[in-house]
Amino acid sequence: MSSIPPAMRALVVEALAADFGGCAVREVATPTPGPGEVLVRVRAASVNFPDLLMTRGEYQFKPPLPFTPGLDLSGEVVALGEGVSSLAVGDAVVGGARLGGFAEYAVLPAEALKPKPARLSFAEAAAYGAAYLTAYVALVRRARLEPGECVLVHGAAGGVGLAAVDLAKALGARVIATSASDDKLEAVQALYAPDAVVNVTGGFRDRVKEITGGHGADVIYDPVGGDVFDESVRCVAFDGRLLVIGFTSGRIPTVSANMPLIKGFSVMGVRAGEYGRQFPDKGRENSQAVWRMADEGRIRPHVHAQVPLDRWREAFDLLAQRKVVGKAVITP
Repeated sequence: MSSIPPAMRALVVEALAADFGGCAVREVATPTPGPGEVLVRVRAASVNFPDLLMTRGEYQFKPPLPFTPGLDLSGEVVALGEGVSSLAVGDAVVGGARLGGFAEYAVLPAEALKPKPARLSFAEAAAYGAAYLTAYVALVRRARLEPGECVLVHGAAGGVGLAAVDLAKALGARVIATSASDDKLEAVQALYAPDAVVNVTGGFRDRVKEITGGHGADVIYDPVGGDVFDESVRCVAFDGRLLVIGFTSGRIPTVSANMPLIKGFSVMGVRAGEYGRQFPDKGRENSQAVWRMADEGRIRPHVHAQVPLDRWREAFDLLAQRKVVGKAVITP
């Protein structure tokens, strides 16, 4: 490990505060891999909403201070811990954990890493993990999506939304993509050619009913919550599945139990990481399926912007202010 510097730069959350006020780039000790672990020279790490929420202590997982956020990363293996034989120094890898990605080096369990798909750049590889895994667990595991079914994807320009559009198309579904921005919808249309796009400003129920011939959407993928969830209840098909991904609108909605009773639909929560922890074998299958589809070129993440570690706030703000189409990526 003589070529590995003793210190590295990392984005450190030193205090939980609004507007990322507790975050700063610091020089910290370069971590050392333990048994079963790998040290990775990080080439790219994508920004996810949980990363932002953790800086304020608003995510389900609340690590002790100080910590370095960063769920998804790609890079090169530079050192192996005891007992690691599945990887070699120099391997280009992709993977992630709950923490550590926004740094020049990161230690991860060897089992959390896979070979980087050759078709993808380091930035693209970092952009697909959590977003596409969330979409896969939602559409395949929870909704059991069938080819030909109609999927309504809210927040379609965001990281998890755009991944759902891409994956649903790859799975043979008909896709309606929504956003409150015509410019973003044009970008989504150009990238992944959904079957229809709908601006949710002023409401979307009637338009979805029109597109689906009055049937409604078989599956609704909702990372937005709030008013979008409320109106989704009005345009989900009988026997449909309304997937709760998150609440980027800021309001956690509720639904009266008589609505799923009368309309015969299911409300399903989606936590892709927790799904893998509860069902480890299925979790590994999920990761392998997403990796295989990326390796085969069936899915391809879109990187909106790449920014260096010193300008981390730009990447965070792109996501927080909903200016991103796809993913913002930090390159340490």
